[in-house]
Amino acid sequence: MAQTSSFSLSTPIFYVNDAPHIGHAYTEVAADVLARWHRQAGDETYFLTGTDEHGQKILRTATANGVAPKEWADRLVESAWKPLLDTINISNDDFIRTTDARHEAGVATFLQKLYDDGHVYAGEFEALYCVGCEEFKPKSEIVDGVGAFEGEKVCAIHSKPLELLQEKNYFFKMSAFQDRLLALYEERPDFVQPASARNEVIAFVQQGLEDLSISRTSFDWGIPIPWDSSHVTYVWFDALLNYITARGYGADAENPAAQLQHWPAAQIVGKDILRFHAVIWPAMLMAAGLEVPTTVFAHGWLLVGGEKMSKSKLTGIAPNEITDTFGADAFRYYFMRAVSFGHDGSFSWEDLSARYHAELANGFGNLASRVLAMNAKYFDARVPEAGEETPADAAIRELAASVAARADAKIEAYAIHEAIAAVWELVDALNGYITEQEPWALAKDPAQRERLSTVLYTTSEGLRVLAELLAPVLPEATAKLWSALGAEATLGELSARPIREAGTWGVLPAGAEQHALAVLFPRIESELPTTGGAAQ
Repeated sequence: MAQTSSFSLSTPIFYVNDAPHIGHAYTEVAADVLARWHRQAGDETYFLTGTDEHGQKILRTATANGVAPKEWADRLVESAWKPLLDTINISNDDFIRTTDARHEAGVATFLQKLYDDGHVYAGEFEALYCVGCEEFKPKSEIVDGVGAFEGEKVCAIHSKPLELLQEKNYFFKMSAFQDRLLALYEERPDFVQPASARNEVIAFVQQGLEDLSISRTSFDWGIPIPWDSSHVTYVWFDALLNYITARGYGADAENPAAQLQHWPAAQIVGKDILRFHAVIWPAMLMAAGLEVPTTVFAHGWLLVGGEKMSKSKLTGIAPNEITDTFGADAFRYYFMRAVSFGHDGSFSWEDLSARYHAELANGFGNLASRVLAMNAKYFDARVPEAGEETPADAAIRELAASVAARADAKIEAYAIHEAIAAVWELVDALNGYITEQEPWALAKDPAQRERLSTVLYTTSEGLRVLAELLAPVLPEATAKLWSALGAEATLGELSARPIREAGTWGVLPAGAEQHALAVLFPRIESELPTTGGAAQ
């Protein structure tokens, strides 16, 4: 029996200043695949996502649209952000909004504790601020403007002019945690992943940490500082706390951590917000006497035309633009398979279409259709019985065990693309096995009846293995296949199958009644937009 444990993870919470694009959906799907895998492995799993609704950027967007910021947030959450989860089939356990009462109460409690414990002080501050990043920018991310912004200092990420802000603020003594953070990175090399992200974080902290301004007085859209209501909490300090307020922190004001559950957790973030999660966030937790995350994994950007996905630059692509044509499963598969998790990848309609047809429609989908059609034709739509094993059959059996073990190891290492690639070895092997064994030819010779039965049992059992291993990535297609294989009636629900034991051979019972399978991935004939490039 495979060992089970617990697995808790979070996505970042996303700004509601605009509707989501495929970059946001990419993060959600990656986290969802990890959560579904661990859940199916029997691990106690908790998966959190949500929205970030305070700060100057939201206030300005709402004002520009003629509504109050809370009204704007409500509208976007209900019309765009929550529907996104359905569009791409996300299985989150909770959805936190920073305007939730539980969150606001938890933030106030956390701030008061830090203040009472001497980690916060009042001071004055003047620095260049990027509203897009909601951050006072470090020198490394301040560049000279060009074109219309020539002569101005602009944000290296958003390419927009920075604003010089001078305020009396409250500060978090983050500099006091520099040595503890460096010790954390040294003692736990896997705390920040991948290695390139870890190196970046260490180099940043080694340059010296400054104290962090954690309040604002120039606007009022935020959570009030509990001991001074003329200040509101800096949006990032507020937002980072969602990871524990959703898990019960602050529910008991007298003992704030008493109801904290599913913590510490793994955190999946985009590389542009790595520093907040790998430097500021663990320092905040250390100050409060709480455990730091288990892992902070920074994935790369999705690029369109060589640039980061951006609504303002008109490179944002809405997820439903893809799912309306290809479906949610294809969306999930493409971004998890075509992009090396942890690195940048360029989105391409052409590459999406090519992979959909070659790998999903012709590779996996056609394999499933052929096997079930032959079982229906030659064995009255029942699972055939395995006879004497040949080396060719044994090779499939051994490969099934191998890919299951390797895929699980890759998931543990957050290498989702490599996990899927491992499983796809079995897809390709089964297609090759059918070509070599020629069951249609065996069916013409009564003397080969046992051999035909063995070949089709091998391919049927191979499909059973694939359904279990691909369920976290292709939940809709694998559910249809599971039912058609006769597995649901004999083995129970697919989601309850122990995924770490998927490679155990001989599980699908001979004689089980099978059903017709609709085409899992129909050919797409409609004309697609052109983008150029390919995912990497």
